[in-house]
Amino acid sequence: MYTTCSKGIGRSAATLRRGLLGALLAYLLTCTGIAMFQDHLLYYPDRATVAEMVSGGLAPWPSATDFRGLLAEPTAPARGTAIVFHGNAGHAGHRQFYVDALSRHGLRVILAEYPAYGPRSGQVGEENLVTDAEQTIALAHGRYGGPLLIIGESLGAGVAAAASARARATITGLLLFTPWDRLEHVASHHYPLLPVRWLLRDRYDSTTHLAGFGRPILVVIAGDDRIVPARFGRALYDALGEPRRLSVIEGAGHNDWFDALDDAWWDQAVAFLLGSSR
Repeated sequence: MYTTCSKGIGRSAATLRRGLLGALLAYLLTCTGIAMFQDHLLYYPDRATVAEMVSGGLAPWPSATDFRGLLAEPTAPARGTAIVFHGNAGHAGHRQFYVDALSRHGLRVILAEYPAYGPRSGQVGEENLVTDAEQTIALAHGRYGGPLLIIGESLGAGVAAAASARARATITGLLLFTPWDRLEHVASHHYPLLPVRWLLRDRYDSTTHLAGFGRPILVVIAGDDRIVPARFGRALYDALGEPRRLSVIEGAGHNDWFDALDDAWWDQAVAFLLGSSR
C-alpha cells in the first residue's frame, strides 16, 4: 500500500513539474514572440502610391518626388499651418476629415506621412518616426513660417509630442487626440501578465517629452476609449504645465470621436492653440 501510494505521489509530482515547465516555456515563448514582433503589434501601415493618395483637393507635399505628406491650402490666404500626424493604421490620405475641419478656420493643412507608410520608404520605429516628424516640422516652418500648430492622433500624439519637444521654438500650439502618457502603461493594460516594461523597444513617453513645454496644449480624450483608455490621456494632462486644456468626448470610442466635434468646438480649439497669434 505504502509503495503504491508513493509511486502515485511521485507520478503526480512529476506531472505537475512537467506542467509547470510547459507553462513557463509557453510564457517565455510568448514574451520572446512579442519582443521580436512588437512592431507588427504597434504599426499597421497601408501602402499606396502618390497618385492613389492625391484626391479631394490634396496635393503631394513638398512634391511628388520628395513625398512627405499631403497639402491642402485654404481658399483665403492662410493664417497659419497645421501639421497632422495620424494614428498607427492606414495612411495620411485617410485623414482628409482634418482638412475639412481646419481649412474652414483659414489654416493650411499638411497631412504628414510616416516612413514605411503610403508611398514612402524607410522603417517604422519610434526614433525613425520622430526624427522624420521633426524634419517635416522644420521644412514646413522654413517654407511657411508661423504660427504652426501640431496635431497628433493616438500613436501620432506620441510622435507629435516627441517631435514638438525637439522643435519647441517653432511650435505655436499642440493638439493631442486620444493620447497616452507612456506607451508602457497602455501595453500593460492590454497585456497585464507580461513584463512589457522590459519588452518594449519604443517608449513614446509623452509625459517626459512635454515636461516644461510652455506652449498651449489641448488634450482630447474619448470617454469610452477601449484602445487607449481615457485614464492614460488624463494622466498626461495632469502632468502638463500651463497653458493646457482638457476636452473629454463622452460616449465616444477610439475611432469615432471625430463625429462628435462640431464647428464651434474647432473654433474654440483653434483660438486657444493660436493664442496671441490668432
